[in-house]
Amino acid sequence: MRDKLRVGVIGAGRWAASAHLPGFMRSPLCEVAVICDLDDGLARDRARQFGVPEYTSDYEKVLSRTDIDVIDVCTRGENHQEIAFAALEAGKHCLCEKPVAHDYRDTWRAHEIARSKSLKTKVGNTFRYAPAVQYIKALIEEGFVGTPFVFNGFEQNSQWLDPDVPIDKRILKSRARPDVDGSDLSREGMEVFSLEGYGAPIIDMSLLMVGSNLARVSGLLANMVPWRRRTNLDISHERINVDDTDIYLGEYQNGAICSVQSSIVTIGNYPGIEARIFGSKGAAICRLVEEHGECQRVWIATKDAVEFRRVEIPGKFFPPGYRKGEPWNSLFYTNLIHDFMKEISEGGPKNDGDFAQSARVQEIINAVARSHRERRWVEVKGG
Repeated sequence: MRDKLRVGVIGAGRWAASAHLPGFMRSPLCEVAVICDLDDGLARDRARQFGVPEYTSDYEKVLSRTDIDVIDVCTRGENHQEIAFAALEAGKHCLCEKPVAHDYRDTWRAHEIARSKSLKTKVGNTFRYAPAVQYIKALIEEGFVGTPFVFNGFEQNSQWLDPDVPIDKRILKSRARPDVDGSDLSREGMEVFSLEGYGAPIIDMSLLMVGSNLARVSGLLANMVPWRRRTNLDISHERINVDDTDIYLGEYQNGAICSVQSSIVTIGNYPGIEARIFGSKGAAICRLVEEHGECQRVWIATKDAVEFRRVEIPGKFFPPGYRKGEPWNSLFYTNLIHDFMKEISEGGPKNDGDFAQSARVQEIINAVARSHRERRWVEVKGG
């Protein structure tokens, strides 16, 4: 293996610029060799911005290169599946934004391809790599919580509370196929939006903290702001039937239970995540919200000291180049990227947050949507 892993980044939008590319630049284990985007001018501008030597608008050329070790799929919208599968077939390790695929069975299939080729994968479930979450994970592994009893999770922010904010956030120059349809106005036809795009991270954190797969779920989807602009090119509002708020109850295979809520129309700062784990020995609360110059906080309590007290997050959980007051996106995503680069460089079986984990999360999303449509509890296999 080379001294540094060489990365091809496919997708040069705002999330690539605010999270992915800064993360790659800070890991000493890799270098970005090429940036690709369908918008050739945007790819060129990002290459200049981050000092990347090459850019292109043809992702197949990137996949065919023998000097590329890792492909990062962060295309705008949700068309990740085709490129992720192609990257694995080309023998590249793959980091992919969520969802890898809308059907969890396709994500399992991608995982099996990676495993058959001894490739490592990771999904952009950013928040499991927050130093606060990594600290709570370490506490749980040390036995602080004991046997997990209850998980409460919230992912709530006000990004789409204003109906003038387009449901499709891409800056379009001409009409394009919509990322979100939402034209079926029936209960059964409600399109999954918040649950998949914003609920996925808290679902991932729930599995991480409880240490078990779910066994069954019962959920509701709701459309609280039904009329809004579709794109930046639209002036008038139209009826778009998507879930902008959702909630589910769940029972884990180890007997623990949970309530999980996600919403994009609730008052609060982004990213708006709060996770609470309660067990036989202790409890921990993690809050990932940009407030008062901070983006993360941790509180803990024990059965002998039931008042929650705030604790500092040890420095070892922070990424390379951390600076106080750093925004959550670059802080958390640098941890994610550096962890992935270490997993590939060091070899061995460790592969945290891989496509298998994403398949488990996606199965829960699919099960909650099915529960809503069929008005019943739905069983979850969990892989």
